[in-house]
Amino acid sequence: MMKLLDTIQQPQDLKSLDLSQLNQLAGEIRSELVRTVSANGGHLAPNLGVVELTLAMHSVFDSPRDQFIWDVGHQTYVHKLLTGRQAEFCRLRQKNGISGFPKRRESEHDIFETGHSSTSISAALGLVVGRDLRNENHEVVAIIGDGALTGGEAFEALNHAGHLKKKLIVVLNDNDMSIARNVGALSKYLNKLRSDPAYTRGKEELEYLLKRIPHIGSRVLQAVDRVKDAVKCLLVPGMLFEELGFTYLGPVDGHDLAAVIGILQQAKKVQAPTMVHVVTQKGKGYLPAETNPDQFHGIAPFDIKTGSVLAVGTKKTYTQIFGDALVKMAEKDPRIVAITAAMPQGTGLSQFSKRFPDRFFDVGIAEQHAVTFAAGLAARGFVPVVAIYSTFLQRAYDQIVHDVCLQRLPVVFAVDRAGLVGEDGETHQGVFDISFLRHIPHMTIISPRNENELQNALFTALHHRAPIAIRYPRSKIAGVPIEHSPRVLVHGEAELIRPGKDLALFGVGAMSTACREAADLLQTQAIDAAVVDLRYLKPLDEKLIHCLAASTGRIAVVEEHVVSAGAGSAVCELFSLPSPLLSGNLSLPRSRQRPDILCLGLPDDFIGHGTAEQLRESLGLTPQSIAANIYQRWFAGSGKERQTGFGTQRQA
Repeated sequence: MMKLLDTIQQPQDLKSLDLSQLNQLAGEIRSELVRTVSANGGHLAPNLGVVELTLAMHSVFDSPRDQFIWDVGHQTYVHKLLTGRQAEFCRLRQKNGISGFPKRRESEHDIFETGHSSTSISAALGLVVGRDLRNENHEVVAIIGDGALTGGEAFEALNHAGHLKKKLIVVLNDNDMSIARNVGALSKYLNKLRSDPAYTRGKEELEYLLKRIPHIGSRVLQAVDRVKDAVKCLLVPGMLFEELGFTYLGPVDGHDLAAVIGILQQAKKVQAPTMVHVVTQKGKGYLPAETNPDQFHGIAPFDIKTGSVLAVGTKKTYTQIFGDALVKMAEKDPRIVAITAAMPQGTGLSQFSKRFPDRFFDVGIAEQHAVTFAAGLAARGFVPVVAIYSTFLQRAYDQIVHDVCLQRLPVVFAVDRAGLVGEDGETHQGVFDISFLRHIPHMTIISPRNENELQNALFTALHHRAPIAIRYPRSKIAGVPIEHSPRVLVHGEAELIRPGKDLALFGVGAMSTACREAADLLQTQAIDAAVVDLRYLKPLDEKLIHCLAASTGRIAVVEEHVVSAGAGSAVCELFSLPSPLLSGNLSLPRSRQRPDILCLGLPDDFIGHGTAEQLRESLGLTPQSIAANIYQRWFAGSGKERQTGFGTQRQA
């Protein structure tokens, strides 16, 4: 028997379905979501929660003529299934498959690309103004969650939208349920009144009649308004939005298709900014996700029957090592506090939050506030550790510069997910942090290559009396022993892993291990490569770099980061800028003639989705590719070349 979902090729196909068929379709979509995400991994709970909402939106509006902007964008799987990507859905988040986020190149129904939160209302308002300037006539709808609404940009946009008074629909997808429980039946009654067109007409007619009463009409109207506003402040959950200039509709049960369709149809009739409050349940329809919505927010492949993640190996992640180490160090130092922007589990701080609840702060999706809040704590003598993903830390750039580094405040930045993240694609790859951090005065950057180095880097950072960032990847640990007692790393000192006379390979973080393996491959061709773990990206170990440059004449820097303004660029700068190590009467070593430098990293482009291993292979960051590029650059003969066995190489 053909499923209803198989008949849906475009949103217009929904128009012919009745309510019972739409509810049947909702069940089929949930089954497809669970089946695909269990195999590929992804954001399951957010998508299960918006099935009816997405169906209602595509039933009421006419995409792509009417434009949807999905905040964050990880809840667009249902939207993708309804907009012609059903056949490709099995390859969700896989290399060369469809993205887990809106992508303009994928479909005309993806109007605006999102991956970071709190941006939808700003983008939608821009589309609205563009629509009106072009004298067009269509709807623009921003869909934002209650979590994303904690971001400051969302309120900046709400404030501007209320000021402009242009027709814009904002759908608040509230999956926390707190408002619905607080207001109960009274809220439903008020919502019924406010959703009824007769209410708006009656209000306007009453105001007209009162104003016509001689002498006292206007005063009566003012008194009525004062009483109305006082009651609304007590009873109406949307008062905040009303004060910002929005017409508030809701809350409505987001899993009642008829109710959601009805309130969206009402919103279309309002010729002003409108906030539609929809209450949903994260993980709806799949019990493990309903029970543990945080775990199933973003999840690896799992067993459908049990909900258990299909574990690959038993090693911990760098995130877990960081979290464990921070707890141990905080037990001995009461000055240590931990801060996260709505990701206690993702950043490894869950254990800290339970062990030290008074010293743990989840500020919501507000990275800017997190950084300046940390600066304030540091100014009072505390040692704040701000744990944020690399890709999200860039949202707080000005605060890092102005509020932390300018004042030289000892804030520790735990930069998680540095490097290639994988399946979440362009918006989540942590490949810009070195570039936007290393040029800031007073900032120190450490990139540990294994779990023991991460523990030592954290211990070092907690005793460093100035801003410092530790960047580490989203991956399993290397499997090296962890010292019982952490030690302070010598400031600015790299580590020579193996000596060599023909060239020097400098690795950044985990790339140090890849460099060592590449050196082993080069050794089979009688090429003797030194390998160095840079460890400190700022300040660099200038003495060691100049020494190896003088002895080999060739330097290769390998990093899982964009080459532009990255660690390789920093090394290049050593040979074009005055060095404090070479001042006075010291004779200049041969390296001042500038060695031949090869920078291997990521291109000047945004990196798409795929596993981290697949991406390293395609980007030339495997040991085989590193060795092949080095051989091609410096050691390939002009005649018949030897068989190296290094594999496919990428043009450097």
